[in-house]
Amino acid sequence: MRDFHFSIDRGGTFTDVFAEVPDGKGGTKFRVLKLLSVDPSNYPDAPREGIRRVLEEVTGVPHPRSQPLDTSRIASIRMGTTVATNALLERKGERAALAVSSGFPDLLHIANQSRPNIFDLEIRTPDKLYEQVVEVDEQVVLPLTDAPSQRNGAQAAHNSSRFPPSGFLEAAVTGEVVEVRRRLDPEGLRRDLQKVLDSGITSLAVVLKHAAIFPEHEREVGALARSMGFTQVSLSHEVMPMVKMVPRGFTAAADAYLTPHIRRYLADFTAGFDEGLKDVQVLFMQSDGGLSPVDAFSGHKAILSGPAGGYVGYALTTRWAGLDLDKLQVIGFDMGGTSTDVSRYAGSYEHVFETTTAGVTIQAPQLDINTVAAGGGSRLVFRNGLFAVGPESVGAHPGPVCYKKGGALAITDANLQLGRILPEFFPKIFGPGENEPLDAEGTAAAFRAVTAEVNAHEATTGAPTTSTTDDVAMGFVRVANEAMCRPIRALTNMRGYDAAAHVLGCFGGAGGQHACAIAKALGMSTIFVHRYAGILSAVGIHLADVVSEAQEPAAARLGPAGPGLGPDEDLLARQARLEAAAVQKLLDQGFSRDQISTERFLNLRYHGTDVAVMTAEPGPGGGGPGGYGAAFEAAYRREFGFVLDREVWVDDVRVRAVGRSRPLPDDAMAPVEAPGPLPAPVTTTSAYFEPRGRQPTPAYALDALAPGHALEGPALLIDAISTIVVEPGWRATVTGGHNVRMDALDGAHTAAGAGARAVAAAADPAAQVAAEAAEAAARDADPVRLAIFSHRFMGIAEQMGRTLQRTSVSVNIKERLDFSCALFGPDGSLVANAPHLPVHLGAMSEAVRFQIRYYGPGGPGELEGLQEGDVLLSNHPQLAGGSHLPDITVITPVFADAPAGAGAGGKREIVFFVASRGHHADIGGISPGSMPPTSKLLVEEGAAVVSFKLVRRGAFQEEGITQLLLAPGRLADRIPGISGTRNLADNLSDLKAQVAANTRGIQLVGELIREYSLGVVAAFMGHIQANAEASVREMLREFSVRQGLREVGTVRASDAMDDGTPICLAVTIDRRDGSAVFDFEGTGPEVYGNHNAPPAVTYSAIIYALRCMVHSDIPLNQGCLAPITVRIPDACILNPSDTAAVVGGNVLTSQRVTDVVLKAFEAAAASQGCMNNFTFGDEQMGYYETIAGGAGAGPGWHGRSGVHTHMTNTRITDPEILERRYPVVLHSFRLRPGSGGEGCWRGGDGVVREIEALRPMSAGILSERRALRPFGLLGGGAAQPGLNLLLRKGGRTVNLGAKATVQLDAGDRLRILTPGGGGYGPPGADEATAQGIKRRRLGGGDEGAEDGAAGGRRVALKGSVEEYRSRQETV
Repeated sequence: MRDFHFSIDRGGTFTDVFAEVPDGKGGTKFRVLKLLSVDPSNYPDAPREGIRRVLEEVTGVPHPRSQPLDTSRIASIRMGTTVATNALLERKGERAALAVSSGFPDLLHIANQSRPNIFDLEIRTPDKLYEQVVEVDEQVVLPLTDAPSQRNGAQAAHNSSRFPPSGFLEAAVTGEVVEVRRRLDPEGLRRDLQKVLDSGITSLAVVLKHAAIFPEHEREVGALARSMGFTQVSLSHEVMPMVKMVPRGFTAAADAYLTPHIRRYLADFTAGFDEGLKDVQVLFMQSDGGLSPVDAFSGHKAILSGPAGGYVGYALTTRWAGLDLDKLQVIGFDMGGTSTDVSRYAGSYEHVFETTTAGVTIQAPQLDINTVAAGGGSRLVFRNGLFAVGPESVGAHPGPVCYKKGGALAITDANLQLGRILPEFFPKIFGPGENEPLDAEGTAAAFRAVTAEVNAHEATTGAPTTSTTDDVAMGFVRVANEAMCRPIRALTNMRGYDAAAHVLGCFGGAGGQHACAIAKALGMSTIFVHRYAGILSAVGIHLADVVSEAQEPAAARLGPAGPGLGPDEDLLARQARLEAAAVQKLLDQGFSRDQISTERFLNLRYHGTDVAVMTAEPGPGGGGPGGYGAAFEAAYRREFGFVLDREVWVDDVRVRAVGRSRPLPDDAMAPVEAPGPLPAPVTTTSAYFEPRGRQPTPAYALDALAPGHALEGPALLIDAISTIVVEPGWRATVTGGHNVRMDALDGAHTAAGAGARAVAAAADPAAQVAAEAAEAAARDADPVRLAIFSHRFMGIAEQMGRTLQRTSVSVNIKERLDFSCALFGPDGSLVANAPHLPVHLGAMSEAVRFQIRYYGPGGPGELEGLQEGDVLLSNHPQLAGGSHLPDITVITPVFADAPAGAGAGGKREIVFFVASRGHHADIGGISPGSMPPTSKLLVEEGAAVVSFKLVRRGAFQEEGITQLLLAPGRLADRIPGISGTRNLADNLSDLKAQVAANTRGIQLVGELIREYSLGVVAAFMGHIQANAEASVREMLREFSVRQGLREVGTVRASDAMDDGTPICLAVTIDRRDGSAVFDFEGTGPEVYGNHNAPPAVTYSAIIYALRCMVHSDIPLNQGCLAPITVRIPDACILNPSDTAAVVGGNVLTSQRVTDVVLKAFEAAAASQGCMNNFTFGDEQMGYYETIAGGAGAGPGWHGRSGVHTHMTNTRITDPEILERRYPVVLHSFRLRPGSGGEGCWRGGDGVVREIEALRPMSAGILSERRALRPFGLLGGGAAQPGLNLLLRKGGRTVNLGAKATVQLDAGDRLRILTPGGGGYGPPGADEATAQGIKRRRLGGGDEGAEDGAAGGRRVALKGSVEEYRSRQETV
């Protein structure tokens, strides 16, 4: 009889087994087991070993490891696995090839052209998933139609006759029409594919442009490849039928790379069983929370296989007697050994459809699970005076110190040191023989060593006290807790939800030890811990349903009454057809129809935007089919705070069919009877809790407690697989089902920081003296709170940014995320700037400081001054610290009561500033977009504002700002073509969004002050800046010594713009104090053009370069510039007159300044030195992009090819989206081989991008490095310069030079060849020479030393929060 059901989660550190087994009485019971995922000296496969142990324990029959496992009693095996994720991280998948449309062989290398970390000069990206590329000679384009639109133009009625197609017209699956210009060449393709097969590769990914809507060519490639012997062929339109060539291509490549690897793992897994396994139901967990039969389990759907089980587990088990399930909102908090996953559930699964893992963008439904690099195995390091937790993990082998395998300190060690884990009750699975307890003494010894290191550092700072080992361990825990709170705030508060209204659903092996602290920090009052919390992912896999999905692209307008007719067929009819196919797949697996339910979705967006919302069909009472529109608007309003008055379009039609599984016995919500007296604790230990320190803490066996038992903290609840820490101020109650609910006691969430103590002591003189003494001590720098305040300050900037993104309307800010938000001290010094746009890093501080001077003593605004409720606006580059005119800065002062004893008599004073800078799509000038390639005067670039009170004492000054934005239009009689802003409505909406972002920042600063007091917050603002300052000073000293400079010595560097204007720099370093003077004497004069750069841009380039050269993770703030004195001559190109044009300075000269700074320090050869600004448009539409090039090489690394460098990191529009939205054809986007400079380390190659106009339009190019080549360093060769070519339809080719505006006719093309990066070191250098160069620059190490020293592997961050962060860092 088959009566054993196994559900297994194979995680990165532990494998969890949840088994439903016979109880010997005709019923069933559950068995749980946790074992190390990797323990090669004891077993080859952890899931199979878990099954073996359970079978042996329950049946009493030996199941030797040396024999195939007997399956006669096994009914089902369900499994979630990290095999796919690990293969991606470690690049251990199948050898594969990529077949792609001709012209795009490097599409997945270039991808969105952004770099993953803006401060890494060595641009490190994961290896490609494929070894060879086959270009498929075919072309499918989207022709113009006769319907008026942005793409077709205002005079579209005769498009078909004016611009007739040159190819064959075919019907797309969306009902649209495509033009096939070149059909597939099967013979040529066969020859190319045969070469791939001959090399031993049998796995092929196929991605052709527009295949999602016209899949015929991909089908032909697939049929040919299979007939030739390819064993795995992943067609992009089958893997994920969604528009967007790059993510669909990555998904197909991942499928080709991972699916054979997974099948090999499955073969190895099943090989350990006897032949009876064929009669066992084997299912695997997918990333979307559904189970899949083993033969349908594919690589691209397996990335979140394990974490998805945890999501399903807490979603279906968080409940207790009296709970209103309809109102339940839960934050899932899964703290495992390697990382922590956080997510949200409020009655339905929350999915995302595009995420990036290990550098690979996967386009597939995935539960929105956000991974944080803070788990039980996260490594603890004291570095640069800060406590750091992760991102490296010590893994399962060797693991933390307490595992007795030679590991490093981790969070698990910290909890052991604090008495929150008791070795005698933890599984005895450690040591070489997997039979020893945790090593408490080894952990204590390791913490003593770190404590000595901390105290030695503190002694150099004059700290009055020393830390104990408990202080240090608790410090690391506090830093980890703050790191885990940040993504939870992003999932709730930043999306319009109240975090405090949620239950914290805590699970994972380490979650119970941190739950109370996390909940308290977020204001949550209830925590739920399932009895199987330590293995809840396995429980979720047991509870999960089998899912079948079907999806198709669409291109139809949603009518006011619901889905209307598309060009070809009714959307509802398409849903019905997809539903029938999905249901049939489940029927074929043995489900009856009454076990199957379905969900229908339309992927909807406002016309003209890229923000699509997958919208579920409204349920009963939802208004019928017309409810789709209402549901979409409700979701859009909740996420972004408003709705748009635009048509709603359907991008995709989706159906999800679900085959229901058996639930757990539902005793969780059963009423609880009086349980009797509380049993005695199994032991009483000494555990550490703040603020009192060590306290006697009873430990109870969870199994000995009955439903209804309640106890107050401090206490430990222990079972076989996890420990729950009940902190002081919390009450734990055992609920039905033997689960645990923890509730905050009254007053537990009241602020206990310095701010609250000061208020409480106000009426008690003795208490006030004590409070003042406590606050004075609290102001002292300590490395724990340095790390915590760094998180909190950065969190304020991040939440401001999310508010701005939510409430803005323009594409530039809402979708391209072209903005920055920052927090500044009362003197305008930068405190925290989320590292989004490098060109804003120093410039925003200059803008704030100008306004302080403007309204300060002797300033023009002195009499008016600043009051609460005032909000300032400026954008003038030369006079007000701006970068270029489209970047508008909105600045708000933050007022607070003056500190006691300051002599201010209770007066409110400015204690911080918050600011947001957004790139507005148009602010007037001589060209749409306000980025004219040929401007000569600032006025030609749009409205310029030195200082304006956008909000005056709480009132928004709409009339005043409207006049300022329209002002350039009043010069139309003197300057041909000039206009005021062309999109006033978007300007006003986005400015209000910037005000809202600043208001959010003020609220968060106020909360921080109330929690810690103004004095403490202000003190740590200074401490964090001092920490960054110390790091920069040390870097300058080290460089001076390596270069053999005198105690006060100078290095020099220079370069020139294409017009010959020199940029000269002398850096004089004083080793005595680690300071430096950056002197630009000799730099050329202001130019009669637009590549003048205001001083703020130079400051940004310097702070960026300094941050890049500090090879450790330091806070980014004004401290980086504190050791620096900058001297820029008047009237030079870097300090132009206030009327000079500057739009090119922000996007071109900034790159040249950065190259010169890095050249002076010999840090890297020149990168492409340009952003390649390309625009096109007419009166109906406009488009702007910047284009990648080559990165400069450095000591020990080759330059990356096809990537944005230094002062920009903008993403580029996907080829299919570009062609769908605009009247162009993208013919090529590929690398430019050989354009990088030669050297011991080669420079990266530039790219070739070729675009055809389908109808007449104007185009502009604003670029540099078209005459002078990007330099190499220390013997490295220069790179090739760029080239801009106009290819007329008639065959004539014209070199446009670096800066030009041209009129394109239909069929004309513009080919842009971008520069490469310079080489570093002499070509062909031997090993000794190469090592000498590295020692000269790096002092014997290398830039990757930090990662290597930390040990372990870095956790791959995932989820919508990380996707948002990476998107904003790639603007």
